[in-house]
Amino acid sequence: MNKPVIICVDDDKDTLNNIQIELLEALGEEYFVEVAESGEEALELFEELSKNDYEIPLVISDYIMPGMSGSDLLQYIHIVAPKTFKILLTGISDTEVLVDALNHANLYRYILKPWDSGELILTVYDAVKSYFKDQLLEEQNIILKEMNSALQERTDELSQTLDNLKSTQQELIQTEKMATLGQLVAGVAHEINTPLGAIRSSVENISQFLSCSLEQLPLFFQSLSEQRQQDFFLLLKQAIKQKNLLSSKEKRQFRRALSSQLTKLNIDDNAADTLVEIGIYDNIEPFLPLLKDPNSNTILDMAYQLISLQKSTQTINIASNRAAKIVFALKSFARYDQTGKKITANIIDGIETVLTLYYNQIKYGVKLVKNYADNVPLIPCYPDELNQVWTNLVHNALQAMNNKGTLQIDVFLEADQILIAITDSGAGIPKDVQDKIFEPFFTTKSTGEGSGLGLDIVKKIVDKHDGKVTFDSVEGETKFTVIIPIHIES
Repeated sequence: MNKPVIICVDDDKDTLNNIQIELLEALGEEYFVEVAESGEEALELFEELSKNDYEIPLVISDYIMPGMSGSDLLQYIHIVAPKTFKILLTGISDTEVLVDALNHANLYRYILKPWDSGELILTVYDAVKSYFKDQLLEEQNIILKEMNSALQERTDELSQTLDNLKSTQQELIQTEKMATLGQLVAGVAHEINTPLGAIRSSVENISQFLSCSLEQLPLFFQSLSEQRQQDFFLLLKQAIKQKNLLSSKEKRQFRRALSSQLTKLNIDDNAADTLVEIGIYDNIEPFLPLLKDPNSNTILDMAYQLISLQKSTQTINIASNRAAKIVFALKSFARYDQTGKKITANIIDGIETVLTLYYNQIKYGVKLVKNYADNVPLIPCYPDELNQVWTNLVHNALQAMNNKGTLQIDVFLEADQILIAITDSGAGIPKDVQDKIFEPFFTTKSTGEGSGLGLDIVKKIVDKHDGKVTFDSVEGETKFTVIIPIHIES
């Protein structure tokens, strides 16, 4: 990266050399000091450096020079590079002339010749410091605006997702595809409320930050020295890299260890809580100067708020993706083809849609095993009706296990047929009723828990696809197998 350049302009070579020597001695190797003996030469130098992406924080120019005056030079530079600071050196003490230069060239300062070296160096140092502070604040404001824009975009997307969800839920209720729909909707509603709750909480956190802390950020950064700003952004960078989720026990252990370490260093151990919360609990040596700063609590609090903001956006992203997946499954499940004609569909996609809707019943006590063949082709079928088959069979399997056990789903090819096997580890179907389970209104469930039409519907839909459904049941395992021909005559 190029070092910043300070340009000095004077038609007197001795004066120019003196300025260059004083600045190089005072500023060290952090800056280049370039010189020009006229306004015209200075403009060429300025344009060349700008084209080569050099940062030019300051131009120092003599006032009276042959050709272009220092006032005209600095006025032109202000037009093309208004952020560059400008200092005018002059032997003229006429107030009107100086005021005119101040107004038109937008000077940072003017210094009378002969100048005091200390005054010149101090003025240059303040100008450069102010330049980079302004640049940093502008960059930070741009970042904050981008963050605000991204948050607004995510909020709009979430609003659209919620609208789609309401529409899909209404469509789902109206279809009433099967007797188990009531329980299914209850599970789906619970599963949707979980990501929505996370989104709502995160949005509230973001809203609170935007309303209470956003306006304080520029003042906060202005109050920090350059070194503290570097420490602050290093702290944020390190915290963002931390991906490990700590348990409460782990947090307590890290707090105790960190508190002891801070106490030995004569640092307020209250900082341990905030550091652990933002993910800084080991290798704190780079942050010791910051922690020893009198304003460390304020700095840590702002870091905590910004990290919380970043975590909230991650939570919204994860939760909205989960809600979108459920919405997609609801749409796929609720879709109803009124043409009465078969359409080409993927059997596995239909099964996955049903499993997504039953995720709430599955996730807590059921081990789900899926074995899908890679070469299962698309087939012409009635996908909405087949979804009823998978729903009824999965629902029956979960009830047979009381939502505790293993649910295995196999999809494979055999000759010119697709076989779908759904196996549960429940108690099994008693032998004395096995020949009745496909009869309409027959049920082994308690009164009010089933209509006895589920398996009858399954058989009728499979028959409609020129397929067949079989089962094998022993104590501890029941397998239903649906067989569908690949080449179905329409």
